[in-house]
Amino acid sequence: MDPLKELEKYEEFLKIKPLYWDDEANEFVWLDTRLLPFKEVYRRTKDYRRVGVAIKDMEIRGAPAIGVSAAFGMALAALEVNTKDVAEYLDKLKEAKDYLASTRPTAFNLFWALDRVWNVIESNKDKGVEEIREAILREALTIYVEDIRNNIEMGRIGSKLIDDGDRILTHCNTGAVATAGFGTALGVIRYAWYEGKKIHVITTETRPVLQGARLNVWELTKEGIPFTLITDGMPGLVFKRGLADLAIVGADRIILTGHTANKIGTYMVALAAWDNEKPFYVAAPTSTIQATADPSSIVIEERNPDEVRKVMGQYPITLPDVNVYNPSFDVTPPKLITAIITEKGIAHPPYLKSLKRLLQQ
Repeated sequence: MDPLKELEKYEEFLKIKPLYWDDEANEFVWLDTRLLPFKEVYRRTKDYRRVGVAIKDMEIRGAPAIGVSAAFGMALAALEVNTKDVAEYLDKLKEAKDYLASTRPTAFNLFWALDRVWNVIESNKDKGVEEIREAILREALTIYVEDIRNNIEMGRIGSKLIDDGDRILTHCNTGAVATAGFGTALGVIRYAWYEGKKIHVITTETRPVLQGARLNVWELTKEGIPFTLITDGMPGLVFKRGLADLAIVGADRIILTGHTANKIGTYMVALAAWDNEKPFYVAAPTSTIQATADPSSIVIEERNPDEVRKVMGQYPITLPDVNVYNPSFDVTPPKLITAIITEKGIAHPPYLKSLKRLLQQ
């Protein structure tokens, strides 16, 4: 099926459209998440390098959204390179792939999507430039639609773990703007809300970039889902006082052992849930799962210290030259994870068996 034709089946779920391909202009379009919740500004480009900047500077963020955007970046590169020589064309595409791969080291979907596009290039390299170009765009559109479909299915599957009346704690933004348009952990919550369950969301502010205070608040307000905003230091007390029934978070990278890299602070939420005997769930598409059992393979991105020294990149909250440690992610060990929700089903411990089984489906 034509990917854009298939997309029509999911329109009712796409109340927020964070990124898309403008087929008439041959441009990639995305919502600049840095400006939310105060401004809704869409950017557009024909230049794959601009997509790379958007990923690196977190105009586009969230592992699934990064993967889809990288695929569209390759489509832009395919359109930009002006040669009929296939060897030269492939060399230029490899430059684009390497550049896009350098933008964010932790989000596994980035490398997964680039590898998928490159496999299509390899399988069509005996054809002409025009055929390769068309195959790349089709694959990028396929990845885009698959992300929407898979996230909706993940929401349907994961919502079974949510009971009517549940109070759900979440950390960082895993909603529509972190994906191609529906969400992972927040997509599970959204699906439960669509089913009519009376839920209440507790979202951390998610320092230092405030994805919870800005993006979750924006999305939950748009959906009309009741929520409470808390600081990152509060989950322990919230669980201790019985104010949350479970936690659901997303992931930027999961390995076969179940070790999960997610936004810094996730590990602390998992510890608080575990100590208070509350379920802690991870929701992520199988494109986030890296087929390795080596936790040391997970690269933790460290970002600009000014993200900590300032709020929203503008307002200083400390001395200008104070020493800062700013890892963007931490790794939650599998013993703290109750289950991992994917579009192919729910994985339970031991994850080395259950995640392998899901990837083989």
